[in-house]
Amino acid sequence: MFHGARILVAPLDWGLGHSTRCIPIIHRLLELGAVPIIGADGGPLALLGDEFPDLEQVRIPGVDIRYGAGRSQLWSMARQFPAMVQSVQRERTQFDRIQQELRLNAVISDQRFGIRSSDLPCVIITHQVFPFTPIAQNALRKVNLRHIAQFDRCWIMDEPDAPGLAGDLSHGPTMPPNARYIGVLSRMRQGGPAPTERHRVVAVISGPEPQRTLLEDLLTEQLQRVPGEHLMVRGLPKVHEVQRIGNITKVPHLQASDLAERLMASEHIVSRSGYTTLMDLVTIGRTALLIPTPGQAEQVYLGKLHARTGRFVVQQQQELDLGAALNALQKVPVAPAHEDHGLLDAALSDLAGILR
Repeated sequence: MFHGARILVAPLDWGLGHSTRCIPIIHRLLELGAVPIIGADGGPLALLGDEFPDLEQVRIPGVDIRYGAGRSQLWSMARQFPAMVQSVQRERTQFDRIQQELRLNAVISDQRFGIRSSDLPCVIITHQVFPFTPIAQNALRKVNLRHIAQFDRCWIMDEPDAPGLAGDLSHGPTMPPNARYIGVLSRMRQGGPAPTERHRVVAVISGPEPQRTLLEDLLTEQLQRVPGEHLMVRGLPKVHEVQRIGNITKVPHLQASDLAERLMASEHIVSRSGYTTLMDLVTIGRTALLIPTPGQAEQVYLGKLHARTGRFVVQQQQELDLGAALNALQKVPVAPAHEDHGLLDAALSDLAGILR
């Protein structure tokens, strides 16, 4: 379909979720004859480089977002907002400089609004068409829609029928004219050999600092009081040390296939309520204890949305009671696994049709 077209895939470097959800897209591009090029920085670049060691890479720095240590992130985000705005312009400047060197035919940008060009077909990937923010929500939504309109296509990672998986984040009465849904995508796959070692709890830590470390410390303390062997995936792809603390094995990172095997073989799963994590869990048909990042409006909303469905157990970080949560998880009904790339294939076919 793509006949060797060189396509830059550039995920946002705010945590690892944007990079992990690009994995199925990169796999499909390879299967359809494209030459994907990874454009990222820091942890996302390390993660995708580990997953696709033979692909060309280019470092495209982003903004280093850090959360505060408290429940509210309002002032922390307000202080960093100018840097976020400036990062879009820096991305545009750098991309203008490197796009000819890379000999690109198209761009797929996951939530990086500065990675676009009027000379190339450009796609923006998002699940937040209508983001939730603690202040100035309507104004910021208008800015978001203006950014989306500057791309040839907007691919929404969700099902077309509301509420889908993202609820009001991805569904509204009036959608952008360049938008199309590409379904729920995940790096996870059903099947494969069962791991030789099974764990009672697999905890997957993610997100910006210092909240990532705060959650790791909380879970380390409470997991040691839960009988059985546990695995903690720390979300640190640039680290290589494996740690052993009591009955917990801590690994910095696992490739997608290894992580899927560990999750499917575990008795219980603990994770943030990030959207990429939800897509992973739905794909493999597993429930989990979800712990929203404090003050992160999107994760708080998704936690509330899916707590109402009864599909997941949700606890706030400051009220974490792992024992009670594990008891509650025993009562959650098993949901069928879900994997369907038909909508993605249709979107990729459309992209192939507009290559210049």
